[in-house]
Amino acid sequence: METKAPARTVKIPGPDHPITIEPNGSHIVVKLAGKVIADTRKALTLREANYPPVQYIPRNDVDMTLLERTDHQTYCPYKGECSYYSIPAGGDRSVNAVWTYEAPYSAVADIRNYVAFYPDRVDSIEVTA
Repeated sequence: METKAPARTVKIPGPDHPITIEPNGSHIVVKLAGKVIADTRKALTLREANYPPVQYIPRNDVDMTLLERTDHQTYCPYKGECSYYSIPAGGDRSVNAVWTYEAPYSAVADIRNYVAFYPDRVDSIEVTA
């Protein structure tokens, strides 16, 4: 007998849960263990409800060879299925330090091919003009 996974609830951003995505032309550099993990001027700033803004960095500006995909996954009813990467150079602190929506819902489609970093799982996320 085959069991089906429960249907996922899909929510659309709106006045009760706003999400905005804007280009961020600042210079953003992510560092860990003396290495530059990411370096971009093409980030997107995602602002969601009352959460702190998140910088999404294009994969092309991330040294993906320093990341290791994990089996960890989460789900956001506004953005979709979320996959994770660890940064081995950071040890246990940097497990699942990076997240990405590889097939985001249409309301946030701009973050496809971008990743974000947990600030407490890397040494720094420097944002300069």
